[in-house]
Amino acid sequence: MAISITQPRPDTAAWFDTRREGGSIRVSLHGNWVLAEARRLDLALRTVSTEGCREVVIDYGALGRLDTTGAWLLLRTRRALEGQHLSVTVANVPEALRPLVETIEHECQGAPVEIRPPDNLTLFLERIGRNVVEMGRWGLDLLEFFGRVAYDAVATILRPRRLRVAALVHQIEETGLNALPILGLLSFLIGVVFAFQGADQLRRFGAEVFTVNLLAVSILREIGGLMAAIIVAGRSGSAFTAQIGTMKVNEEIDALETLGMNTVEVLVLPRVVGLVVALPLLTFYANVMGLTGGAIMSYFDLGITIPAFLRQLQGALSDWTFWVGIIKAPVFAFIIALVGCFEGLRVERNAGSVGRMTTQSVVASIFLVIIADAMFSVMFDLLDI
Repeated sequence: MAISITQPRPDTAAWFDTRREGGSIRVSLHGNWVLAEARRLDLALRTVSTEGCREVVIDYGALGRLDTTGAWLLLRTRRALEGQHLSVTVANVPEALRPLVETIEHECQGAPVEIRPPDNLTLFLERIGRNVVEMGRWGLDLLEFFGRVAYDAVATILRPRRLRVAALVHQIEETGLNALPILGLLSFLIGVVFAFQGADQLRRFGAEVFTVNLLAVSILREIGGLMAAIIVAGRSGSAFTAQIGTMKVNEEIDALETLGMNTVEVLVLPRVVGLVVALPLLTFYANVMGLTGGAIMSYFDLGITIPAFLRQLQGALSDWTFWVGIIKAPVFAFIIALVGCFEGLRVERNAGSVGRMTTQSVVASIFLVIIADAMFSVMFDLLDI
C-alpha cells in the first residue's frame, strides 16, 4: 500500500511516497529536489516511519532535478536510517545525476551530514542573485544580437538590393502612419496639462507669459520625443515581439531557415529601418500636437493669443532646442525595434512564452529608452547644448 508523505500538488516542486513490501520499505522520489524545497522535505523525511522494517530502498527513478542541497539531504537521510541499523539501498539513479550523487557521497565520507534549510533572507538574496545573473546573460545575448543586426545592416548597405522595400514601406505605415491618432491625442492632452500646471505655478509670480517658454523647452527637448518613444514601445515594440514570437511557435522561422533565408534580413531589418525612419517624424508630430494643446490652453486660461504665443515661442527657442529631441528619436527607435525583435526570437514553443516575452519587451524597451535619454541629457549638458 502506497502512503503519500508529501502530497504532489501543481504548486509543489518535490515530493516522495513510501510503499511497504513485507519487511522492506521503498521511498520513491519525485519532482525537483532543490534548495528551495529543502526545508519542507527535511521535515517530511524526518517523519518517515520505519518500524518493523529491516531494509529501505531509495528509488531515484522518478526524480526530476537534483542540486547539491537535495543530494546532501538524501545522504543525511540515508545515514540516519543506517544509524537505525537498517539496510539502505539506492536504486535507479539516472545517469545524469549519478556524478553528483557519487561526488557528494565521496566528499562527505566519514563526516556527519547536517542540512541547514535556508532562511527567508537567504532565499531572498538567492533570488536577487539569480535575477542579476539572468539580467547579465540577457544583456550579453542582446549585445550579440546587436552585432548580428549591425553586420547584416552593413551587408545590406553594401548591397542595397537585399533590402526588402515592400516590407520596409509596410513597417513605416504600421509603426508611423497608424500611430498618428493615439500619439496626437495623447501629445495634445500632455500639452494642455503642462500649460495648465505651469500657468498655475507661474501665476503666483506674475510670470504667466513664461508658460510658453516652459512648454517650448519641455516638449521640444524631452516630452515630445519621450512620449512618442514610449507609445511606440507599447504599440509597435510589443507587436514586433508578438508577430515574430507567433511565427516561431508556428515553426515559420524554422521553415525560413530551412529555405536558406536570413531571418535577420527578412524579419528584423525591415522593422528596425522602418521604425528608425518613422519615429523622428512621429516625434515632430508629437511636438506640434503638444504645442498646439499648450497654445489652446494658454489662450483660454491666460488670454495669450495665438500670435502672441508664437512670438514668445520664437524667443524661447535656441538653435538646438528643436534638434535635441529629433536627434534622440532614431536612437530610441533602434532600441525599441532591436529589443522587440530580440525578444520575439527568444520565444519558446508555447503561447505563454509569447505573452511573457511581449511584456518583457515593452518593459525592457522603455527602461533602455529612459536610460538612453538620461545619457543624452548628460552629453548635451557637457556639450553645452
